[in-house]
Amino acid sequence: MNNRNRKTDPNSSLYRAILTLRTPEECYQFFSDLCTVPEMNAMEQRFEVAQLLDQGLIYNKILEETGASSATISRVNRSLNYGNDGYRMVIGRMEEGK
Repeated sequence: MNNRNRKTDPNSSLYRAILTLRTPEECYQFFSDLCTVPEMNAMEQRFEVAQLLDQGLIYNKILEETGASSATISRVNRSLNYGNDGYRMVIGRMEEGK
């Protein structure tokens, strides 16, 4: 089985490495080394879409504000509603920290 058909391991050293990051600057440095610029842009855009959906914005307004495709908005919305609650957990924690 190739890597494309294999589920990722939640106990991977990658996730433990992410937990060692202490500041937004460290996160940026690590992810800049790990990901390509388009991958970074895509992740940033998805998270922004998740935040806007969580605030109750409609697709057209999100498309206008982020430039995300309707497919991306739909995919993020599906994750918010039927995923593993990762977006909601992080968004909630960010709100608590304000």
